[in-house]
Amino acid sequence: MIKINLVREGRAVRGAGAAPGAAAAAVAAAGPSNLNTMLVIAGLAIGVVVGGGWWVIERNKLSDRKSEVARKSDEAKRLESIIKEVEDYQKRKDSLQKRIDLINQLKQNQKGPVKIMDHVSQDLPDLVWLDKMTMSGGLIAISGRGLNPNAIANFVENIKNDSLFEEPDLSSLTQNSVNPPVYGFEMTFHFTYAPKGEAGAPGAATGTGTAGGTGTTGTTSTTGSAAKH
Repeated sequence: MIKINLVREGRAVRGAGAAPGAAAAAVAAAGPSNLNTMLVIAGLAIGVVVGGGWWVIERNKLSDRKSEVARKSDEAKRLESIIKEVEDYQKRKDSLQKRIDLINQLKQNQKGPVKIMDHVSQDLPDLVWLDKMTMSGGLIAISGRGLNPNAIANFVENIKNDSLFEEPDLSSLTQNSVNPPVYGFEMTFHFTYAPKGEAGAPGAATGTGTAGGTGTTGTTSTTGSAAKH
């Protein structure tokens, strides 16, 4: 006779039926842990990507900065050569300008005596002639002769009214001969390169000016210059 233990089989069946539920519970319990792991892995991956991208960007910036520094360095070297050329040009220009100024000054000094002699010749009346004329600084000294005192007085008056000459000083007037009558005279006066009335004009005579030179007192002498009869 065969006996079957239904109680044990029922328990086994119930145990077998409970197994899937336990597995599901185990899976459910393991689910959050796997999700956290995936999130961590995803976070790490994102961090790696972001870090890599940031590194690439910074490397590109550094490369650009190095290129910019190199470019500016080359530009600075080029500008240095240009600046040197400009400085050399300025030095040559200054040297040339000094020479031009010196030449112009010399020309002006040469024109001075010529201009003075021209004015003296224009002021010289008839019957008066000059034996000697000297220029020292701003002072002109004249010695000459005339056929009468009136002619010599006219010469003094012409010098007085000349725009380039100051008040003349007739230091002496003597009669050198009677037949024909000849009178000798000596006169001094100052001159200025600027006409009278131009206040503050450069080169105005003060008795210490310069004629025929630069920075020193020049002396010009003319003997037997103009003569009018």
